[in-house]
Amino acid sequence: MENKQKQSSVLRFLGKMMLAIPGWRLNANLPNLKKYIIIVAPHTSNWDFYFGVAAKFYLNLNARWLGKHTIFRWPVKKLLLRIGGIPVDRSKRSGIVDQITHYFNEEAQMILGLAPEGTRKRVHRWRTGFYYIALKANVPILLAYIDYAKKEIGTGPLLTPSGDIHRDFEIIRDFYRTITPLKPEKFALPELNS
Repeated sequence: MENKQKQSSVLRFLGKMMLAIPGWRLNANLPNLKKYIIIVAPHTSNWDFYFGVAAKFYLNLNARWLGKHTIFRWPVKKLLLRIGGIPVDRSKRSGIVDQITHYFNEEAQMILGLAPEGTRKRVHRWRTGFYYIALKANVPILLAYIDYAKKEIGTGPLLTPSGDIHRDFEIIRDFYRTITPLKPEKFALPELNS
């Protein structure tokens, strides 16, 4: 598969153990594509990052991810960059969609994983940057989940943005309707401004 990460079998084994020890399973079907965005929801706890990294290692997936620039500090900065982190200063609301679209256009292979809520707090309006990046870069969006009731990490449909964000968000909302977050009180299905 084109999107496999060049990493050791040790990391793959580590990812497998990170899921197996707490009794989790992986139910993921990855597209055989060089470029796409993976959105992972719900995001209500720091544990979501742990399980996401475990799945990334286990799947041997060369995926990048955006993180708040403040977490990229010593002593973990080099590790976070090495496992695909891209620091983003969210206080500067200029050009992130264009910057990431540029990465997609310049790179031969680019898989980007995002938590569309953008925070662990309850939000009714998901960030739409992932959608506009996919639209501008002409890449599909893979819907992925972390379900705490089932103790399962998995993938759903591959969505090609139509340009009708309201229609496409209905598909996204319907998919995440049955997924159980760790902290249900912090999760709301996405809405858009009219």
